[in-house]
Amino acid sequence: MSQGIFASAQDACDAAAVAQKDLVAHYTLEDRDRFIGAIRERVMANMELLAQMEFDETGYGRIEDKIAKNSGAVMLSQGTEALPKNMYASEKGLTVEYYAPFGVVGAVTPITNPAATIIGNGIGNLAAGNAVVFNAHPGAKLTSRKTVELVNEAITGAGGPENLFTLVQDPDLATLDVIMAHPAVRLLVGTGGPAMVKTLMTSGKKVIAAGAGNPPSIIDSSADLAKAAAGVLASASFDNNLLCIAEKEIFVLADIFDAFMAEFEKAGAYILTTEQGRSLRDICLVQTPSGEWVANKPWVGQMANKILAAGGIQIDSDPRIAVYETDFDDPLVHAEQMMPIIPIVRCPTFEQAMQWAYAAERGCLHSASIWSKDIDHVTAFGTLINTSIFVQNGGTMAAFGVGGSGTNAPTIATPTGEGVTGPQSFVRRRRFCMADGGNYLLG
Repeated sequence: MSQGIFASAQDACDAAAVAQKDLVAHYTLEDRDRFIGAIRERVMANMELLAQMEFDETGYGRIEDKIAKNSGAVMLSQGTEALPKNMYASEKGLTVEYYAPFGVVGAVTPITNPAATIIGNGIGNLAAGNAVVFNAHPGAKLTSRKTVELVNEAITGAGGPENLFTLVQDPDLATLDVIMAHPAVRLLVGTGGPAMVKTLMTSGKKVIAAGAGNPPSIIDSSADLAKAAAGVLASASFDNNLLCIAEKEIFVLADIFDAFMAEFEKAGAYILTTEQGRSLRDICLVQTPSGEWVANKPWVGQMANKILAAGGIQIDSDPRIAVYETDFDDPLVHAEQMMPIIPIVRCPTFEQAMQWAYAAERGCLHSASIWSKDIDHVTAFGTLINTSIFVQNGGTMAAFGVGGSGTNAPTIATPTGEGVTGPQSFVRRRRFCMADGGNYLLG
């Protein structure tokens, strides 16, 4: 087998356990940073290859956007500098809080962002001192395998341990069961939908889980409409709306609705009639036996013009996004569609826009944005929506350093509360106390 790739989940866990013990016993924090630097260099050198593999294997998104997405996971993820440090000193003694590794981490990666998730989780856990066993989505196993191989080659090439990151060659639910039950696996990290979160929660172990999202965006009367149109288009269309943080429905105040739509069209959005949009909705969504509307998987991450063609709308261009006006009750407003077909709702008041956006987000507590110069509006919506990611006057990607300040992390743990993950998420807190006045220097 290639570096880190195992036919057996048991063998993958065992090898990761050996590598993790080697890492903490024989290597320093400076070594970890050196390994991370080597990973960045090697993966960036193979970025176009990974993007092409991901596109070919999954059929999702746009290659140019995958290059940008994966590059962000490589270059904007945090290293050991993010590990917390706490100290308490008094005449009674000195207490230091150490942030120690869990050991071996079991990680589930999604079909939508396989390379970015492995890289981001890998760098964060390496900084924390953990090894990781990945159970990739079967629909992205080749891309995931190549990513793990590149990361391991970078680490060993820099003098580090073999098999710090392992992956099951043919992953499925049975291999996940083995990983969850393995005694060396002390922490589980999952990126995916509600079913994945529920499965990990049955393990009885600590879980950091990134679940579904349905991010709304509000455009209020004070917004710079040209900037709002360009910003929402860039964010909501990125990789054909695959990212869980991407805006999935837009609420626009009635007094600026027509002006915003004109700016949206100028920015490059393809404007559908309401009738056309609702016809496409019937392609984009399917209804489950329980009555819930969910994304129709064959159309997830597809180009807008391809979806339009399926609905009988033939165009010669390649718009990054298609939008249509609809009402709040439209199922596409409430479903995480992950396609560049975006519903827009005309709102009579800002208060109504807030309430509709809050309802559409469905309590996922994931991401939301607002385009506004009114600080009272921004504060009111941010307080109500209570999401892990909240952005003013920018696309939601701004929170990850794309047009704003931030670090990158492909795992945004909303169900379990960690939010944007990093090395600080993958450690356990230990407290060492030197009591009875020891090591406290009086002046």
